[in-house]
Amino acid sequence: MKNKIIMFWAIVVITIISAAVIAVKPTKLGLDLVGGSRLVLEAETGGEIAKITPEVMQRLQFAIENRVNKLGVAETVVQQAGEKRLIIEIPNVTDLKEAKAFIGDTAQLEFKKEGTDASGAPVWVSTGLTGQDLSKSILSTDQTGHWVVSLEFNAAGSKKFADLTKTLVGQQMAIFFDGDLQSAPVIREAIYGGKAQISGGDSGFEYADAQRMVNLLNAGALPVPAKVVEENTVGPTLGADSIEKSKFAGLAGIGLVMLFMIAYYRVPGLIADIALVIYSLILFALFKVIPVTLTLAGIAGFILSIGMAVDANILIFERTKEELRSGRNLFTAINSGFDRAFTSIFDSNMTTIITCIILYCLGTSIVKGFALTLVLGVVVSMFSAITITKNFMHLIFGTGELKYPGMFGLKKEDIGAGYTAAETKREKAKFGVLD
Repeated sequence: MKNKIIMFWAIVVITIISAAVIAVKPTKLGLDLVGGSRLVLEAETGGEIAKITPEVMQRLQFAIENRVNKLGVAETVVQQAGEKRLIIEIPNVTDLKEAKAFIGDTAQLEFKKEGTDASGAPVWVSTGLTGQDLSKSILSTDQTGHWVVSLEFNAAGSKKFADLTKTLVGQQMAIFFDGDLQSAPVIREAIYGGKAQISGGDSGFEYADAQRMVNLLNAGALPVPAKVVEENTVGPTLGADSIEKSKFAGLAGIGLVMLFMIAYYRVPGLIADIALVIYSLILFALFKVIPVTLTLAGIAGFILSIGMAVDANILIFERTKEELRSGRNLFTAINSGFDRAFTSIFDSNMTTIITCIILYCLGTSIVKGFALTLVLGVVVSMFSAITITKNFMHLIFGTGELKYPGMFGLKKEDIGAGYTAAETKREKAKFGVLD
């Protein structure tokens, strides 16, 4: 009994912590609940890329994810669709004019020197030093207060830059960004230390332009050109309506299930309802800690897992009632009921978990959300059914005899009576056993 009391207080502590987490941490909501935008980006061949391969798409997806992160937008989904398209879902963003340009820009930084072409006209020719050699870029101001972009090269880039400035002393070195000339300072002396600066001309940059350049350079260049070929938005009003409907459906479903459990299983049903509330608190707190981005599909997975948690309790209570009918005392019947039901609960939940893993690995973002919430719910439901419900059953009923069979939804004459001949025949038929 001492261990049961310790377990009881451990459950109480876990419940209090879960409630605190729910109250303090915000809920991550997906595009369909808070509104936002959905873009379809298509890769195009260009430069050194003559064909869009899976490797190119992986690099493009990685670069786009980096760029979106630089925008400071949380819970954005970037996933491949087809051979050369990416789907980008951005919650809480409905004005995509700047975001589209940011996502689709190529962000090519090049350092060039003076040269001549076949006609003898002066041109800018590549030096081999590009944005690939950057470590990071920083927004700062010069001595006159104008906005400038400070560059820091990586180890290889620092050596290239030093060698380049050493050979270009007294000459101009032009800095191009996405094909546009930004500045062309005259190199006075070799520059060591791997640092440079883009001034934006005599008047410097506008703040927004300089910040955009910094973000793009830090996010990295796209491996291939890409353009937005489709866009649509989900308004916050639709998202709010979805949330309200989901709340109503969830609460109504849980309420009806709780009423059924009490009406059919009486006191054990009430215990199951309490365990269900604790289960919901623990699971929702887990969603916030991970954090899980809740979408409508994710909420569906959550509600489905609640049904599976109730199903586990039903199996346990039916097995317990069978043990009571066969004449076992209350304590033994409860333990035997849990033991007999465990195999069925475990097998059922494991098949669900395996299916969820497959859905998560192969499905789209919406399917992944459903699979993730469902698998977490199934895992927590096993803890709820096996640990919480069993602990409460032992604490409330103790080790004595069942004095009031009605507490289990049974009649007094049912206790110890076993199955009638008709019931025995019916049970055998259910499992395919012939007389």
